[in-house]
This record gives sequence, C-alpha cells and structure tokens, in this order.
Amino acid sequence: MTDVPSLRAALLDWYDAHARSLPWRAPPGAKTKTDPYRVWLSEVMLQQTTVPHAAPYFERFTTRWPTVADLAAVEDAELMAAWAGLGYYARARNLLACARAVAAEYGGVFPQTEAELLALPGVGAYTAAAVAAIAFDQPANVVDGNVERVMSRLFAVETPLPAARPELRRLAALFVDEHRPGDWAQALMDLGSGVCRPRSPLCDQCPLAFGCEALKTGTPERYPLKTKKAERPHRRGYAYVLTDGAGRVALVRRPDRGLLGGMAGLPTSDWSAAPDFAPPTGGDWRAAGSVEHVFTHFSLTLEVHVATGEGDFSWTPADEAAKALPTVFRKALERALGAA
Repeated sequence: MTDVPSLRAALLDWYDAHARSLPWRAPPGAKTKTDPYRVWLSEVMLQQTTVPHAAPYFERFTTRWPTVADLAAVEDAELMAAWAGLGYYARARNLLACARAVAAEYGGVFPQTEAELLALPGVGAYTAAAVAAIAFDQPANVVDGNVERVMSRLFAVETPLPAARPELRRLAALFVDEHRPGDWAQALMDLGSGVCRPRSPLCDQCPLAFGCEALKTGTPERYPLKTKKAERPHRRGYAYVLTDGAGRVALVRRPDRGLLGGMAGLPTSDWSAAPDFAPPTGGDWRAAGSVEHVFTHFSLTLEVHVATGEGDFSWTPADEAAKALPTVFRKALERALGAA
C-alpha cells in the first residue's frame, strides 16, 4: 500500500532544498504568496512553452503591464504583437479576455476559489487549480503533463494515455492536502521537469524512488504508456513578401477566428495539399526558397515569393515586422530577406 504521508513529506523536503528560482515563484515555505496575476500569467505562458523560452516574455509583460488592470487596458493588436513567438495564439486572445473579465467583474482582483477562477474566460481546470494552490494556498489538484508522468510511474499505471487521465487525476488527488498545497503543486512540477523526465529519468536523484512502482519494474521510462498517435498531416502554402523598396514589408491582419487569429501576418495563400498561387498584388514575383513549420495538428511547407510593389497593406519596417510576426511568418520573412 502506498505510503502517501511519507512520499509527501519526502518530496516537500526535496523541494525545500532544490526548488527552482523562477520570476513568478515565491521561495518554498514563504508566508507571502505570489501575486495571482503573476501566477496566472506564467501558467498561461507555460502551456506548450518551456521555462527558458517563456521567462523573457514574462519579464517583458510584467514590466510593461505590472497589474492585470494594466493588461486589460491594452489594445488587442499590441498584445498580439507582444505575444509573437510564444505560439498557440488562441492563448493570447484568452489572456486578454480573462484580464478584462477580472478588471470588469472583480475590480482588478483575482477571485480566490477554484470554481470562480474556472469560470473566467480561457481558464481551464489546470490553470484554475494552479492559481488556487500557488497564489492562494488552497488545496487543489494541479495536474499537468509532469504530474501525469510522476503518477504513472509512481503507481506503474498500465492504462495508456490519454485514457489514463482520469485515473492519474484520482491518484494525484491522494496527495492533495491543506499543508503547503502551493509548494506541493510546484514540487511535483519541478520533480517532473528536472528528475522524472520523459527520457532518461534521474531515478538515483528522485526523493520518491523508495515508493516508485515503475522503478521496481526496472524500466521506469516505459511509463506513461501512450496510444500511438496518428501521423500528422502535411500541408503546403505560399507566403508573399512584398517590399516597397524603402525597407518596409507589407503585412496584413489575420482574421480573428482560426489559426493565428488576430495576429499580424504576411499575405499568404490557403494552406492545403494543393494551394493556389495567388499573390496579393501584381508584380515581378520570384521564388526565394521555402520554410518548414510544425503546428499541433499539421506540418507546413511555405514556398516564399518576393516582389517590390505597393498596395493597401500595413507597411512596416522589416526589423519591426520580424519582432511582431508569429514564428512561421518570421521564418518566411527571414528567408525572403536572405535571398534578396
């Protein structure tokens, strides 16, 4: 039978000694918890993004918009430009919607209960639990991919993901307690990211090794089991880099709905198996090579074409455009400029 109290105590002791120092985190055992705005912002940024990549964005956001009310007041286009490079741009739209809801409905103060947090726009079960636990020290079951991996190994769960998720949530809930719930949530995250890694777990450094069922099997990296994913489909498209001869690039604003919605972008064809070549304006268009990009549900090859011309676009200096564009378009712009 799993000794939950001993495992919990061992991990908290380990966290006290090995906790990562992060700009959105209070030290272990701190009586003053982190501002919920900073916790929420960091959690949204860290969805599908690594800590090293997200940290500079977090610093820039909190310097530019130090409170949720400041963020709520920003124009959509300004926020989307600041988000460029973090990917999954629906998160940026949800970020702004949530900030505005907190400002309008709660006077700029985040609600403290998990249920109220979950009711905010764009806030899912994981983020609501994380903010409740880390910012407000409430016992909440905070389960992300790291926690799923720890639980699947700790209990040697034979059900493959994603079907195993309800079971893994139930197992994680066994450890939720009123004693240091915020530190517990962050300790699990740190353990999963730094020790109980997807590949080559550092079992000799794990404070939970004494109770790990997967380690007893001799092949802990076998867990969590996963259902084989379907092959990611591939699409093609054309990206059109139009310059005005004065160092400016023609940009467009993408539709609010759909992939990269609301973001600045290069004019582009449809993205399909056989896209039509349809430049946004006449001109001496010439090929400048291609770029590859992988989205969650498909991979993409963009054939880049360049020309000099004019038209009703958002004309932006090339260096500014590179900073404002999502990664896929920045790649295309860099390819075009390199071929010029």
